[in-house]
Amino acid sequence: LNDETEHGGHLFLLLSFSILYHRNREKERITAALDKIGKNKYTKYCCNNFVTCCNSSKRRQTAVLDGKENAVIKIRNAAAALCLGLLFMGTGTFHAQGAQYGAEVKTTTSYVVKILAPSVKVYREANERSGVQSQVKRGQVCEAAGQAEDGWIRLASGGYLKLQGNASLVEQSHETVDLSVKKRRETVEYALQFVGGRYVYGGTDPNVGVDCSGFTRYVMSKAASIQLPHSSGGQASYGQEVSREEMRPGDLVFYDNGSRINHVAMYIGDGQVVHASTEKTGIKTSPWNYREPAKIVSLL
Repeated sequence: LNDETEHGGHLFLLLSFSILYHRNREKERITAALDKIGKNKYTKYCCNNFVTCCNSSKRRQTAVLDGKENAVIKIRNAAAALCLGLLFMGTGTFHAQGAQYGAEVKTTTSYVVKILAPSVKVYREANERSGVQSQVKRGQVCEAAGQAEDGWIRLASGGYLKLQGNASLVEQSHETVDLSVKKRRETVEYALQFVGGRYVYGGTDPNVGVDCSGFTRYVMSKAASIQLPHSSGGQASYGQEVSREEMRPGDLVFYDNGSRINHVAMYIGDGQVVHASTEKTGIKTSPWNYREPAKIVSLL
């Protein structure tokens, strides 16, 4: 473990001890079952790789006697639990970040006045002594500038009318989708599917292996139709620079080595970034300031 996973250290230790305990118990049960058979035997395992482990919570362990299957004992796959535990530790709670995106669907409320009386006077102020400004007829619908106060409503076009016996105030709700927020969410979700993938220097496809700028280049191209060069320094010249306080999910965070920018990651919210880190760790999540950021850029 390194300093980037220290927040999940305690959970990891508890998970590890639990896995080892149950695995040893199952091992004892399996040994006893095989000893009871009393002849030569061997075991076969079908857990071949990380992806398979994480996609299945159980495996079969089979004891074979003289070419015939004599005992089948189902055990829980400790590797799968360990993989999931490490994934949880490395990523934190990146599945619950909605607060930092902003509202994807915004609801706005407006009011209209429906005229009920044959003719209604519109006054300059909210009193009958202020003088008549105009008149509205039955069936007309006027946009209101807000809610009624003391029985009077101000019209968006100017002037006031008295509601009682003359008109009714109708509330209307409108929902609009913030496409920028939607695009940021989709881009981050697209990037996170590659967590656990390989780091390959010069790689351009996270499905087979990718480096840091290759990763952000691929994600921005596929998820947001934004074309970027294959270098962290080149990508840093695109978009609009934003402050740490303005940073939102989907923004790119750049790091330098003291003289030039040499690494890029994508901010995913909750103080985390996703990036193609090193050959040892691959594509992972880290605290956004695990290194001192040199620049933050918004492209969405």
